[in-house]
Amino acid sequence: MSRTITVGIDGSAESRAAAEWAAREALSRGLAVKLVQVWQPVPEPMAEAPLLGAGTHQHWTERILREAADALRSGHPGLEVSTEQLTGQPAELLTAAAGEAELLVLGTRGLGGLGGFLVGSVGQSVVAHSERPVVLVRSGEQAAGGHGTGAAGPVVLGLDVRTPDAAPIEFAFEAAERGSVPLRVVHAWNPPAYYYSYGMAMDPEVTTTVARSHAAALDEALRPWRRKHPGVEVVTESRWISPSLLLAEASRDASLVVIGRRVRRSPFGAHIGTVAHAVLHHAAAPVAVVAHD
Repeated sequence: MSRTITVGIDGSAESRAAAEWAAREALSRGLAVKLVQVWQPVPEPMAEAPLLGAGTHQHWTERILREAADALRSGHPGLEVSTEQLTGQPAELLTAAAGEAELLVLGTRGLGGLGGFLVGSVGQSVVAHSERPVVLVRSGEQAAGGHGTGAAGPVVLGLDVRTPDAAPIEFAFEAAERGSVPLRVVHAWNPPAYYYSYGMAMDPEVTTTVARSHAAALDEALRPWRRKHPGVEVVTESRWISPSLLLAEASRDASLVVIGRRVRRSPFGAHIGTVAHAVLHHAAAPVAVVAHD
């Protein structure tokens, strides 16, 4: 596998923010950055127009790639930057590019004053199909100032204690360690199913007991990772709340949000899951989606 962080470039402010985030991340990891631009051939009627033809379109897309690379080299001395232009369907080619990289970084539009992302079809498809980590970055001061820059914001990890897979946990611990920031691990839980079945009100004592049980399970899941990364300050939070709402709240002062995505190899297509989908659209910080079995 190539030791690179790959970025999808399309000339937008969002893709430039993604490239800047990737450059800082690459320097903190001692890796190179690879900028990938997917060129889609123009339709036949446009290709016949002298000013809008295929040659003109390809020239401008090549310029976008070249200028993005020059900007990274100028702004980050010592960073190794390579470029590649591909032809075809962006989602398919970027997913393939992710498979050859340590990490794929994509830009996505923000939701204006509401914060959060507006994830397009390409980004969603890549996240759903990639088995390598994918980071989504929006343009703006907070996204551009992501972790690895000494920012005070913690790395936030959303963890389901029922299936605490190693891949997203390790990713989050390493990100916090590199950035010298705390790791905030959040876990959302629901009352026992029979309370819903019978319409019962939660007894305060039962609530306290269940809460303690989930908090203990969270601490137990993190125990080996605390030993492995003793220098990382870990803060845990276990609450009775919607997982997506808890992560959206936690993202407001975060430098990075890390969530897992279970790989589902289904003939009916890949899915990112309801929690991941909500987080991708409403997080106020860059989001890393880490696939796991």
